[in-house]
Amino acid sequence: MNYNNARIQTSQAGIGLRAPHYTDILKQKPKLGFVEIHSENFFAKGGKTQLLLRQVCEAYSLSFHGVSLSLGSVQEPDKKHLKRLKELVDTFNPVLVSEHVSWSIHESVYLNDLLPLPYTQEALDVLSHNVSIVQNELGRQILMENPSSYLSFNIENQMHEGDFMQALVEQTNCGVLLDINNIYVSAENMKQDVYEHLHKMPIDKVQEVHLAGHTHKKLSSGEILKIDTHGDSVCDDVWVLYDAFLKLNGAPVATLVEWDNNIPPLNTLCDEAEKATLRLSELKRCQNVA
Repeated sequence: MNYNNARIQTSQAGIGLRAPHYTDILKQKPKLGFVEIHSENFFAKGGKTQLLLRQVCEAYSLSFHGVSLSLGSVQEPDKKHLKRLKELVDTFNPVLVSEHVSWSIHESVYLNDLLPLPYTQEALDVLSHNVSIVQNELGRQILMENPSSYLSFNIENQMHEGDFMQALVEQTNCGVLLDINNIYVSAENMKQDVYEHLHKMPIDKVQEVHLAGHTHKKLSSGEILKIDTHGDSVCDDVWVLYDAFLKLNGAPVATLVEWDNNIPPLNTLCDEAEKATLRLSELKRCQNVA
């Protein structure tokens, strides 16, 4: 069966669907703009996971978010992985499909993290090539998400992250998944101005936004490192940055709250998403008045 998802209601925020909430979301059917899954969790054909996805798809629009294609790696995307992704996308026809501006594979070594790239022309060319492979295979546009950064590279970046993202869009015609928490974490860790960082991003190409929590780790030097853990509620500074994004964008955009660690009850997650919904609804109301 091929599912035809409705368009995402951008004035209503969504949540990332995680295993502890599989049963509750079907029982409670909370009011959400959409639901996002990690694509790899649903690759297995048949069984309980795809049955669940069919049931969720009947109630919500879907966004598929990949975490392991490693599009920043020199080697091209794994053909078997890409084949499974295409089968899943063709079956459920999600509104949005996304991946990360990162790498996690070197030759046969798989690293359990989304590692940032140096913002150089060489890295851009590799990433653009791999993004184009995925889009050609899927027959559709994908969104690329900005990563969080903790350390700087020994080599000098040739461009700002925002310029890198803009060039990626121009070379591949991909869209942008803007992670507001990652902008905040990266700017704070790199001692950059967070609002200048936001302004440099290709705001007009953003089709989805992620909001999440992060934690603080005190280093031996006494400095505080902010770590994108998705294990807590969205902090006040990130909400303020989200408000700044909405003002820049001028219109509601599909917004998702991620919570992957220390996962709370579904109601708590939905309450967090409601904070975004209130902002999106107000922006839409102001548009209608104008």
